[in-house]
Amino acid sequence: MAPFEAAALPELLPVFYRRLFPHGAYGRWLGYGGVVKNYFQLREFSFTLRDDIYVRFQSFGSPQELERELQKLNPYKIDIGAVYSHRPNQHNTVHMGAFQPQEKELVFDIDMTDYDDVRRCCSSAEICSKCWTLMTIAVRIIDRALVEDLGVRHRLWVYSGRRGVHCWVCDDTVRKWSPALRAAAVEYLTLVKGGAETVKKVNLSEPIHPFIRRSVGVVEKYFEAYALVGQDILGSPESWEKVLALVPEDIREALQGEFPKKRDSVQRWELLKGRMERTRRPGGSGKSVPCYADWEIMLQFCFPRLDINVSKGLGHLLKSPFSVHPKTGRISVPLDLQRLDQFDPFAVPTISSLCEELDADTTEQEEGSETEPKRRARDYRKTSLAPYVRIFEQFVEEMEQERRGELLRRSDLQGDF
Repeated sequence: MAPFEAAALPELLPVFYRRLFPHGAYGRWLGYGGVVKNYFQLREFSFTLRDDIYVRFQSFGSPQELERELQKLNPYKIDIGAVYSHRPNQHNTVHMGAFQPQEKELVFDIDMTDYDDVRRCCSSAEICSKCWTLMTIAVRIIDRALVEDLGVRHRLWVYSGRRGVHCWVCDDTVRKWSPALRAAAVEYLTLVKGGAETVKKVNLSEPIHPFIRRSVGVVEKYFEAYALVGQDILGSPESWEKVLALVPEDIREALQGEFPKKRDSVQRWELLKGRMERTRRPGGSGKSVPCYADWEIMLQFCFPRLDINVSKGLGHLLKSPFSVHPKTGRISVPLDLQRLDQFDPFAVPTISSLCEELDADTTEQEEGSETEPKRRARDYRKTSLAPYVRIFEQFVEEMEQERRGELLRRSDLQGDF
């Protein structure tokens, strides 16, 4: 793969937006089949240009107009915002208070930096194959809950291009949710609570909600390889003291004496779990209740960490799929949930590698016999970006298929009268 050099972006971006960006499916996605008049025209886009020039409240009359503007400005980053009451590029001409967001996808932004208190391999913007497992767990937990608990169908999961993942929930009813409903959904999906000064951030009590039980089931599949082996959270007295701070005092004292006798984190965890299974704590009514300290530890170290402000606000913007990350050069690509465990953020194509792939195939470029749209449509398909575009196209096609089914259903109902 060609190494990425940020200095080359001005030269590479024109090629990317002209020959690699999936303009067709992108426009179909954000247009939602025209179910709302002028839907695309009312959508806010923002561009980050060279030298960190940030331009908000951009809007376009059609996907084709957006395509032309992308090829003209070659933004370093694209952000997508809400659908507004008026065209965003005319917001200064609207009476004060009249310009309001009307609807937007429910979005989640999961950032690896929010896990810095529980990962030992990396910190800040750094990631590695060990800690990337946290993103896999987050997608598994949130996606299952969206589908099975909240009844969502159309979710687009996207790698951010650097250190996290984004989710776009695109169901027609969800796009119309109020900030209060969005906040309620995030609250439902949140278990880890408290800032840096909070030692114990997960507190469970009877009865355990089914969402929590199912989430523990997901975490259990990854916990040994990720936390016990990869992060070695019980590998030394310094590290296991942080874990033991999360268990009841009497159990902690017993384990402090027994942990040094065990060989590694895996053995120490088995010892801790055994203590939980045979320990019941006195409840407020005098009755004994189970101790879930092992579950609390697993969830504190592995459960998704969501920013409620990103999800609840209709005015919040989120990085667009197929943006180029200006620091890494990696493309923000959709995730294939069927192959999520195999996803490698370091294998994602960069703008440098894609342009190198285009350069390696000069035959079609020299022919010049095809029309520009056809040639461009085939350009990304002959690069390593093609599988990711196909994931995106399938997502759009599934929404369009459901929309056609709904229109047929409505037509049949009207015919019955």
